[in-house]
Amino acid sequence: NQPARTLWYDRKKYVTINFVVQNPKDVQVDIQDTKVILSCKDVDDNNIYNEIEFYDKVFKADSREKVFDRTINLLIRKVKENVAWPRLQKDLAKPAWLLVDFDNWRDWEHEEEEGMAEYEDFVDMLNEMKNKGEPPAMDDLDDLSD
Repeated sequence: NQPARTLWYDRKKYVTINFVVQNPKDVQVDIQDTKVILSCKDVDDNNIYNEIEFYDKVFKADSREKVFDRTINLLIRKVKENVAWPRLQKDLAKPAWLLVDFDNWRDWEHEEEEGMAEYEDFVDMLNEMKNKGEPPAMDDLDDLSD
C-alpha cells in the first residue's frame, strides 16, 4: 500500500480534500465523524491507502465525495463552523504526502475584518456626503424635457 498525494484547504463550513490518483478504480471512501479512509487502485494497479484522523469532528452525513480521472475530491462538513483548522490531521506530525492546496487556500478568518473595514469606509463616505450641505435643487430638470 502507498498513500495518495493529498491536497487540502479550509473554508468556514467545509474542509476540501483532494486525493491525487491517476485513473482511480475500486474507490472506497469511508468518511467517519473523526477520520476518513481512502482505498483504491491507481492506473498501474498499485494499492492506494490513506487514513486521516481529522483535526476536529465532522458531519459524515453532510460530507460528499466525487471521483474524477485524476483526483478523488472530498467535501467534509465541519461540526464547528467558523473555526479555522490549522492542519487537517489531529496529529502534529505532517506526513510527506499531505500538502496544503495553496491555489485554493484563503485566510478567511480575516474576511469579516476586511468586510468590516470596507463597511466603515462606506459609512465614512456617506457621512462626508451628508456633511457637504443640502443636495442641489433638481427643480430645473423639467426644462430638459422641452
